[in-house]
Amino acid sequence: MKYKRVILKLSGEALAGEKSFGIYPPVVESIAQQIKRVHEEKLEVAIVVGGGNIWRGLSGAAKGMDRATADYMGMLATVMNAIALQDALEQLKVFTRVQTAIEMREVAELYIRRRAVRHLEKGRVVIFGAGTGNPYFSTDTTAALRAAEIEADVILMAKRGADGVYDCDPNRFPDAKKFDKISYIDILNLGLHVMDSTATSLCMDNHIPLVVFNIDDHENIYRAAIGETIGTTVG
Repeated sequence: MKYKRVILKLSGEALAGEKSFGIYPPVVESIAQQIKRVHEEKLEVAIVVGGGNIWRGLSGAAKGMDRATADYMGMLATVMNAIALQDALEQLKVFTRVQTAIEMREVAELYIRRRAVRHLEKGRVVIFGAGTGNPYFSTDTTAALRAAEIEADVILMAKRGADGVYDCDPNRFPDAKKFDKISYIDILNLGLHVMDSTATSLCMDNHIPLVVFNIDDHENIYRAAIGETIGTTVG
């Protein structure tokens, strides 16, 4: 195997499938089945899940809500998604732990780096919810931060719509050029919106590679995790 320990970054929209809002159980089950396949290859799997299918802090702030309040609501949305994914995995007999950056003992563990690493070493899938626990930071930054903390070999970023990184929006520009490989500094210089600039810089400074691929084909989760060349590699 190319990797030993991976972080899978899932957007909240990935759990909604073709619907624009909420959690669509058949899609969550399909994603869980792919994660199970990865887990059966003896890879250590951690997951960071977004909350955009339920609530987006930036959208709330744009409509006049206090930004910090809107972001905290977004963190709670990620926990709902994390618990839904945990349930789907445990239905498939995959042992999991949800760890949150905001304490909520009745539903999840509080994030502790050493405990998260120990769970991974014992073969459990760890799902990180509630972002970093701080407003003004995205779940992209959470993925970069957790990857650095647990010393993940790679971040697997599953996106909807695009099968990698392009020099412009492929949905608007038919002649958009796809990159097979690109550096973090080029992403920053070209202003490409792969991750936010904080997450991009954190990955660059800590030499964490990133694989960007299309989640519309759920087989791609398994293919990316076992090291097949798909999407775009950033490093």
